[in-house]
Amino acid sequence: MNNWTDICYLHDIPPMGAVCALHQGKQVAIFNLAGSGDNGMGGEVKSLCNVDPVANASVLSRGIIGEIDGRRVVASPLNKLHFCLETGECLQDPETKITVYPVRVQDNRVQLQLVS
Repeated sequence: MNNWTDICYLHDIPPMGAVCALHQGKQVAIFNLAGSGDNGMGGEVKSLCNVDPVANASVLSRGIIGEIDGRRVVASPLNKLHFCLETGECLQDPETKITVYPVRVQDNRVQLQLVS
């Protein structure tokens, strides 16, 4: 049984950038963590809920990707809070957490896992 759904092609997401997609009725931010030197084709992607829970706004796909203490993060463009791309945890407030979605790259297609 295939429980993955195609969202876009990897090359549709700029290196060190993100896109927003509607997945099972929810806004999801998908991040391409490949560096610009490899033309964005490295295949490392992460996916989080697109909604910043503190600002209550759908903006995380427009955030800045970075690294803090060895953890890949996205900084919300509204309040600069940092959310870990692996766990969804807010680094400034560990009790604040957002949903992380299973994501993969298959034949250059970015896919999200369907949740029942």
